[in-house]
Amino acid sequence: MDLILWRHAEAEPATEELTDEFRKLTGKGLKQAGKIAYWLDSTLPETCKILVSPTIRTRDTAEALIACGRKSKVLPELGPSANVADILTAANWPNSREPVLIVGHQPYLGQVAAELLGHPLQEYSVRKGNVWWITQRQRENSVTQTYLKAIMSPDLVVK
Repeated sequence: MDLILWRHAEAEPATEELTDEFRKLTGKGLKQAGKIAYWLDSTLPETCKILVSPTIRTRDTAEALIACGRKSKVLPELGPSANVADILTAANWPNSREPVLIVGHQPYLGQVAAELLGHPLQEYSVRKGNVWWITQRQRENSVTQTYLKAIMSPDLVVK
């Protein structure tokens, strides 16, 4: 199974008037989302499920990929207060037959990556707009391997 973790792109800061769930992407964030969406659209299989946190900034991030003709589903359980178990359940890890892309938040994206890569007591830092692609496969000797297939940053995408 492939689990792709995409942290929302740069968003405007929260203020007293602008609560966390209503934060929109900045101009830089829109560019970051567009670059990563371009890369993802050229890399993801057509069968990939795209699951998105309900916050504005994650939906705006995912919208760049949806504009490429992809479909997504907003799941309330992927909101900022989610935990590792919530994410793995939503993704149906490791049993999903198709790849799953989660568009979400720190700290849980880093916690999911740490858990799957064998460091459950650590929290990896997934930077804004970045993608972490984790793959699990079964080797011929029936040993299951989980490994980091790729980390992609908007700065690395030439569009």
